[in-house]
Amino acid sequence: MATFTTSVVLLRWQLLSAVLMFMASTLNIRFRRADYIGLAVISSGMGLAAACWFATGLLGITVLDITNIWHNVVQVMADISREAPPDWPMVIT
Repeated sequence: MATFTTSVVLLRWQLLSAVLMFMASTLNIRFRRADYIGLAVISSGMGLAAACWFATGLLGITVLDITNIWHNVVQVMADISREAPPDWPMVIT
């Protein structure tokens, strides 16, 4: 019993995001059947956000990691644009 309790405590965010994905999927199905397309799109977005949260939680990616990744992407794009030839991208007429 202690092992089960410990696993639930350690996985609480992953369990919450899995429940959110399930609820978003269920709402999406109900909204599409009732022809509430706007609400179905919103529930799909919620499900996608919960899936991303679930994946980042399992991979151990934090907000600081995402910030570092974004900073590196910006740095690489700046380096690429600085090293590109002046006539790039070329316009063919």
